[in-house]
Amino acid sequence: DDSAEISSGKGARVLATARQSGPAAARNLAAETARGEILMFVDADVVVKPDTLGKVADRFEQRPEISALFGSYDDEPAEKNFLSQYKNLQHHFVHQNSSSEASTFWSGLGAVRRDVFLEHRGFDCKKFAVPSIEDIDLGFRLRRAGHRILLDRDIQAKHLKKWQIA
Repeated sequence: DDSAEISSGKGARVLATARQSGPAAARNLAAETARGEILMFVDADVVVKPDTLGKVADRFEQRPEISALFGSYDDEPAEKNFLSQYKNLQHHFVHQNSSSEASTFWSGLGAVRRDVFLEHRGFDCKKFAVPSIEDIDLGFRLRRAGHRILLDRDIQAKHLKKWQIA
């Protein structure tokens, strides 16, 4: 499609990988060229709220001990079929009732300190060349290295995932 040209025309800096390389490699490329101290990841099927970026910035400022954070699905799934309602609300329930001290990471709505991300070589794009659990793997590696990850129940977004029985 022409999304790269449209984005570039609107003033966005567009990066391209040499080949189809999956989200892990694309996110790593973006992280290497990013200029900010905090990397924010939002999947294409996730809709953030107007105050999301402000909340993320506030958390990192208020909690210098955290290296990463991620949010939660909201409680109003966009897809109305039964399976989508069930799965999206299940994710919401799990996140809302889990410990805020996380041992994993969700790149659908997550942020990490850039220096920490680069120090740990970001997402493992060799092991996860196609979309998989590259974000969960990153979270495990960060925790194993002693970093703290916050599951912030107050940072919520709408996940547009449509679940279907295959």
